[in-house]
Amino acid sequence: MSAQDERGALTTRPATPTTLYARALRLSSGSADALPPQGGYTLPPAPATVPETSDGRIPWDQARRALAEALTPLPADPATLLRRFARLGLRDRHHRLVRYAVADLPLPAGEREAARTLARRLTRTGTTVLPVTVGLTLLKRLGEPADVPHVFALGLLRPLTGPAVAALDVLDRRSAAVLWLVLHARREEFLPFLRALWTKDPQAVARELLACPTAPRSVGSGTARRIADAAGLADLLADRPADPDLLARAALLLVRMGCTHYDATGLASYPDATSVYEAVVTRAGLLPPTLENAALLLSLALDLGSGGAVLLDWPPGRREELLESLGRSAADPRWAGAGATAATADQRRRAEWLRRTGRRPFDLAARPGPLRIEIVAGDPGDRYPVECRILIDGRPVVPEHFVLGPAHAPEDLLDRGRLRATAEPREVQLAEASCTEGCCGALHVTIRRDGDHVVWENWRGPLPPPGSRGRVSEPPARRFDAVAYDAEVARAEADRSWSWPARTTARLIAAGLTERPELLRRWDADPGWVSTDWQDPDTTVVTFRHVPGLGSGKPLRADCPLQFRWDLPDDGTPPEDQAAAALRRLAEEDPKSYGRVCGGSRERAAELGYPWPLDG
Repeated sequence: MSAQDERGALTTRPATPTTLYARALRLSSGSADALPPQGGYTLPPAPATVPETSDGRIPWDQARRALAEALTPLPADPATLLRRFARLGLRDRHHRLVRYAVADLPLPAGEREAARTLARRLTRTGTTVLPVTVGLTLLKRLGEPADVPHVFALGLLRPLTGPAVAALDVLDRRSAAVLWLVLHARREEFLPFLRALWTKDPQAVARELLACPTAPRSVGSGTARRIADAAGLADLLADRPADPDLLARAALLLVRMGCTHYDATGLASYPDATSVYEAVVTRAGLLPPTLENAALLLSLALDLGSGGAVLLDWPPGRREELLESLGRSAADPRWAGAGATAATADQRRRAEWLRRTGRRPFDLAARPGPLRIEIVAGDPGDRYPVECRILIDGRPVVPEHFVLGPAHAPEDLLDRGRLRATAEPREVQLAEASCTEGCCGALHVTIRRDGDHVVWENWRGPLPPPGSRGRVSEPPARRFDAVAYDAEVARAEADRSWSWPARTTARLIAAGLTERPELLRRWDADPGWVSTDWQDPDTTVVTFRHVPGLGSGKPLRADCPLQFRWDLPDDGTPPEDQAAAALRRLAEEDPKSYGRVCGGSRERAAELGYPWPLDG
């Protein structure tokens, strides 16, 4: 301890300071059955326990360095740490930086017990957020089962939920999941399940798990993992080996965990994933041969063949055995009529998807090679995106090295020839965060031809903002035999067996607009996104932007375009005929007369004489 640390003893402290731990216990003691408020309890401003040495704010990078200085070496007592915080200008507002400082903190074996003692004192006696956050983050590295109850209690306080859940993820995953779900999954339809978790009623938990909502918008990858952890799904499956309803719910949660649309971390962070896969696949014969169950098993096969499930810690050959088992189940005659009674449009789409996709994960998985490109159109009932999955040595590149967005669609990577290799190096974006690259990053690789080889190198994934998990690791450079590489890319480009009529119509229209740019230019327009509608996959959507003067090469206010969309429902005729008819109409009629404004600004729409969609 330095002389400077010894000086400056606390001069202002409350007569009876209230610890945050005591606050948490008091706030949560009203009723053992009442759920805490959504997001946790809000703390009132706490009295200052350290002298304010500076009224100015210090820059974020300086605060991060100051935290590292304050924690090195770790002091023996909380008071010394508080004095260091005061001297360095650190306040509660810097608590989000603690995880970085503590993660980088060396903790030799001989100092770990003292550090654990300090962490416990900070969490039990701290009266402000910053020192308690330090204690919680240290307990993530050093905590023991005895620490779980008071870490859980502190997690009920809004500023401390994040570090408490992170610590509990290491100490007690089930407690972490219960805390996170109770504070963050507060949809009305979740409440019965949350109350069962909160009151620790095992019968109610098992019952409400089966009734819990599972739509993709309600249950993403991370939420599905929390539900499985909180309910003790692996234990439930062991206790109820012949329960088909529980088995179907387990399969659905695995499918949700494997979804890459927003956050693909759920499956990788679920330690029981392989055992739950084992239970579901080996007991698949217990499931009734319904359309929904057939879709679940096919979705599991797609993940086991080319998705995030490939990356789990499997015993040698076991994943392949489970995939073969699913293939045998899919070929069982009793599943053949699963879609025969489809009545609604959604059911018919799902039945068509089963017929179109049923053998793909088993046939494509049988093709060995250092490079494999698999186009995966997921269950249309769940509206998952179409992905162009790239596997190198059997491992899917995107979920292994980027987890905040799916692999790009085949229209982006294959139809535009972006995976073709030329002597001129070309950087290709393989995936982008669902929120945009500027927010949480993207995954890029440079592709070039080098004699008899194709080289993938210079992987690039801009570092995301603090706390984001967008970039996991950088793959090494890789060389492929050029002949085999070209053959695999050509095979993937020619493969349309995954597509459905409206998607094929969209592809043909997009190709026609690329070949004949004058079709839209004559109407002062440029093509935009051409694909199928997210909510109605049987509708082709053509978008374009309009700028007066664009066709003459003299655009007026090009920085203020209007966006239009034109919807083309599938009319049952061949996609080639529908696309040809659409291109003819674009050539003959101004699409602004039958399209509708879908973007730009209200002011620009009024200026150009078009109705704004939100006005009427």
